[in-house]
Amino acid sequence: MFFARLAATLLASFAVLAHAQPWPAKSIRWIVPYPPGGSTDIATRPVAERVGQALGGHSAVVENRAGAAGNIGIEAAAKAVADGYTVLVAPDAIASNPHLYKVGFDPFRDFVPVIQLARQPVVLAAHPSLGVSSVAELVALARHKPGLGFATSGAGSQQHMAGEWFARIAGIQLTHVPYKGGGQAIADLVGGQVPLGSLGSSPLIPHYKAGRLKLLAQSTATRAPSLAEVPTYQEAGVPGLVIEQWLAVFAPAGTPAPIVQRLNAEIGKALGELAIRERYAQAALEPVGGSAENLARLLREDYEKYGRLIKELAIRAD
Repeated sequence: MFFARLAATLLASFAVLAHAQPWPAKSIRWIVPYPPGGSTDIATRPVAERVGQALGGHSAVVENRAGAAGNIGIEAAAKAVADGYTVLVAPDAIASNPHLYKVGFDPFRDFVPVIQLARQPVVLAAHPSLGVSSVAELVALARHKPGLGFATSGAGSQQHMAGEWFARIAGIQLTHVPYKGGGQAIADLVGGQVPLGSLGSSPLIPHYKAGRLKLLAQSTATRAPSLAEVPTYQEAGVPGLVIEQWLAVFAPAGTPAPIVQRLNAEIGKALGELAIRERYAQAALEPVGGSAENLARLLREDYEKYGRLIKELAIRAD
């Protein structure tokens, strides 16, 4: 009995010591649910490095867990220990995927919001051979030539929703041409194999500046700084169409509130640094920051909006 009580006391003491250990005592793992080189990865690495330096000089560990439209990485983060040593950097697919797939996570039950990193628009792009330079000209052409194809990086994506939503509001018929990723979609769009694209802005900007593509509209509520000369859909006469592709940091549910608050503060500081803002600008990402409460509100609003759009537009993931 004595030894049992002694063992219990020692275990409790160790638990108290472990709990009292300053955070962080080791590197933080940043799960990115997409391959290296994409917008999510690009947005994560400089911030993770800077936060690691600010929190005791620990090196950042960025873990790319790609697959299943981001669901593999998101599910891995949902199952991680909520000790402040794992965070997830996810796009707004965390709000739309539950409406499209059978997923092993609940964005509200399994995660606590930390901070929004960035946003960027979905852009409507046209190959020059199509002969249109504005949304109005495209709508006029599509009414005489229904069924024009528009490329996206995948069925069920925000790009897919933006294209279908535009066609619905404009009263035209477009044909969705889904690709498995943006690389081949952009290659075929630039090559003229598909006349239109509803795609993320970052990889299209070099082709736009070189005159290989025309950008007709962007889906954000206001013009992105990197595309100040391109009208929003609403400015182009497509009322109500607003989709902001965003990236944000989440922690597993149960992560202590002081850790979440410290992460929010340090990430916010990083987003304000000139070097990181310049890095984001090169990738056509607009840094955001803000409170965890703002991110929670954005997640809820987009979860409801994407659920409605997916139903109304009959969006399917395959």
